[in-house]
Amino acid sequence: MIYESAAPTTPVDSVNATRRMALTIGGLGAAGVTLGACGSEAKAGTTLAAADVPVGGGTILGDAKVVVTQPTAGEFKAFSAVCTHQACLLTGVSTTLDCACHGSKFSLSDGSVVNGPATSALPAMTVAVEGDTLRIS
Repeated sequence: MIYESAAPTTPVDSVNATRRMALTIGGLGAAGVTLGACGSEAKAGTTLAAADVPVGGGTILGDAKVVVTQPTAGEFKAFSAVCTHQACLLTGVSTTLDCACHGSKFSLSDGSVVNGPATSALPAMTVAVEGDTLRIS
């Protein structure tokens, strides 16, 4: 009987296999750097004017990766603006907090999932009202 091996049989095949492996590993490393650069941590210590957050809506602070909502007049909530599905930044606020990447929607009042594919709520943050200013921590 003759058995065929999956291993390279000539020096040229060995070089090509090594080159393919190096390119694959290099590509995976680049993907990790790209994902790591996105970052998923919301920045505490952010401030904004209470007037910038509409009643029944919210405001996304992209640089801080925070979304601040006002579900009812005078009630302010804050959440990470990073979608729990695949770490995209939320893109809009309507009657929900919306992620355009894959269609996830979250509640204005508690950050819970209203529509998947996300399965986890947005992490809540603390909002302190200091006069006309909101401080997020």
